[in-house]
Amino acid sequence: MAFKAFSDYLLLEKNYSKLTLKAYVNDLEDFQLFITSEFDADSITDINYQQIRHWIVNLVESGISNRSINRKVSSLNTYYKFLIKTKSIEVNPLAKHKALKVSKKVQVPFSEVEMKQVLEALNSAKDFEGLRNRLVIELFYATGIRRIELVQLKISDIDLSNNTLKVLGKRNKERLIPLIDSVVKTIEDYLHLRNNLETIVDNSHLFLTKKGVKIYETLVYRIINDYFSNVSTKVKRSPHILRHSFATHLLNQGANLNAVKELLGHSSLAATQVYTHNSIAELKKVYSNTHPRSKK
Repeated sequence: MAFKAFSDYLLLEKNYSKLTLKAYVNDLEDFQLFITSEFDADSITDINYQQIRHWIVNLVESGISNRSINRKVSSLNTYYKFLIKTKSIEVNPLAKHKALKVSKKVQVPFSEVEMKQVLEALNSAKDFEGLRNRLVIELFYATGIRRIELVQLKISDIDLSNNTLKVLGKRNKERLIPLIDSVVKTIEDYLHLRNNLETIVDNSHLFLTKKGVKIYETLVYRIINDYFSNVSTKVKRSPHILRHSFATHLLNQGANLNAVKELLGHSSLAATQVYTHNSIAELKKVYSNTHPRSKK
């Protein structure tokens, strides 16, 4: 496999997930194809910054977002740093590169009313798929886990005696998340139906399709989008918005920022502070409506 030493480094030393590793290698392979086509170059190691800039300009002109371009360049930069580390090159051609400017998009969370409407609509779910979908939405909203984390959940990750969930996050970091009683009850009901499926191909993973195989990411997205399209006019209706709603609603209710950081599995507070925007907006609203000196 091309870039095998680099892949092994990311997997074994940096503890990157296989999905992240695949994205890095795909970016490098795309760049390799470009320089071979444009400059007849055999190796990434012989490329200078001007040639990389030519690639970046090509990406911009093809309509790819600045955010995606920055990610691709970051993959290349990580590879060059690896080559420096292994003494394969002496100079990183991206050492002085400045990332393209990216507009900060405010992710609008679902409101508490929207969350209530969706969960109430799922209250009557009794069949396998309906109960599974309810649990998917409840877990996202009650734990703030990522879509890939939910897909990879195993039955062994659930400790119903202690009401906790073990989650394997980015870079294979484990975290324990408490489960509220209502979610525990839905898990128990779902497991009863899951165990009675006619066919179970995957015995270990928590979420299955009705055919008994592990649930997949596009299906999870479709579940969220379908249910929330009935109550919300927001453009984005995705698992990430549910994660955003979890964090925002906790902060609105006075949760400690560090506690939310741990629940989300963030490595730094800076990542968690993104979710404070809507909390500040809510605080301003309350302030404006209640302060004696506020204009009426």
